[in-house]
Amino acid sequence: MAKATDTTSASTAQTATKRTRSAAETKKIQTALQERREELQAEYDQTIAEIAELQRERLTDSAGDDQADTGTKTFEREQEITLANNLLERITQVERAIDRLGEGNYGWCEKCGNAIPVERLAAFPSATLCVSCKQLEERR
Repeated sequence: MAKATDTTSASTAQTATKRTRSAAETKKIQTALQERREELQAEYDQTIAEIAELQRERLTDSAGDDQADTGTKTFEREQEITLANNLLERITQVERAIDRLGEGNYGWCEKCGNAIPVERLAAFPSATLCVSCKQLEERR
């Protein structure tokens, strides 16, 4: 039993030393994430404004609509709301990445604890899983 504890302690110590990041690196990542959050927030705000405008137009232009027209408008509205919700989810993911950076967990897989490849983080900065764990999750 002592071996397992020693191994776990050694593994934790290695992980702690591996996870250190210079202040400059942390600041650079944080700045990039904050810029991404601002871009997404601006896109979300614009989308919400467009949805509101389209909704006003639909309300004033609904005289004489038949069931097909009403169904089409409802479908379009649902698609627009889905797009807005997707943007909101992406904003939440970026905010979570910023929080993880502050905690010192950014760039490390939440499941296995291994480093997330830099290439994956470059493509998807708010990634919380390494490639292997993400593949396993998607198979389920």
